[in-house]
Amino acid sequence: MDNFVSTYEAPIRLGVFFGVFAVMAIWEILAPRRELTQPKSTRWLNNIGLVVLNTVVVRVVFPTAAVGVAAHAAQQQWGLFNRLDAPDWLAVLASVIILDGVIYLQHVMFHAVPVFWRLHRVHHADLDFDVTTGSRFHTIEILLSMLIKFAAIILLGPPLVAVVIFEALLNATAMFNHSNVRLPLALDRAIRLFIVTPDMHRVHHSHLAHETNSNFGFNLSLWDRLFGTYRAQPQDGHTGMKIGIDTFHDGVQCTWLPRLLLMPFVGRINDYAINRRRWENPDES
Repeated sequence: MDNFVSTYEAPIRLGVFFGVFAVMAIWEILAPRRELTQPKSTRWLNNIGLVVLNTVVVRVVFPTAAVGVAAHAAQQQWGLFNRLDAPDWLAVLASVIILDGVIYLQHVMFHAVPVFWRLHRVHHADLDFDVTTGSRFHTIEILLSMLIKFAAIILLGPPLVAVVIFEALLNATAMFNHSNVRLPLALDRAIRLFIVTPDMHRVHHSHLAHETNSNFGFNLSLWDRLFGTYRAQPQDGHTGMKIGIDTFHDGVQCTWLPRLLLMPFVGRINDYAINRRRWENPDES
């Protein structure tokens, strides 16, 4: 089984990516939630261009990827599940859930630490919210995310199949919950009890800082409820809310690939970073 997973990990992930992307892209055409404010062809060209660049860089820098780290951890008997005599099904299920929790905490960290927010704001500066937004991350953030993932895998010692399932789910749910699709409200309420929905995650892409700093989950919705970061709806409604961050609002600046790569190195850090506080009257107590 491990040999099969190691051999076919890349085709499995690519198959899931292209399959889910195609479904969500068609769904966005048939039942869009909002009208887009920017030319879709230009945004897609640059967002997908960033995805391609990131994929190439990750494969060059980390050729074995997360599955390779999990395989090495198993050989060395590193990590919790490589030392516990747990049933396979329990190890897989627990590993997927715990790794999802790590991604939630990582996401909060990228909002809380100003230098990390510089990287992460490339994701939030997209002026529209659709399936391509789910994969729009700065290359340095992707590399840092991989290192965090590797550390979690070494500590946890998950089965190889759990890593592949987690990676495939993370990609699939990120595309789903960033999609500009309309779900019946009753169905949305039912799904978001377990899985992050587009309406739930769209709140996180509001230009209002208190909404940006909510709904951090990508897959399981329980983390936001558990840690008190859940917000049900945006104050301006889903069709009236403004997407993006106020720091960057120019279509050229927020869309074209060269500008996206330079974005972390320009401008000031503003109040979107969680630990930033504005003291308007510092002499008063």
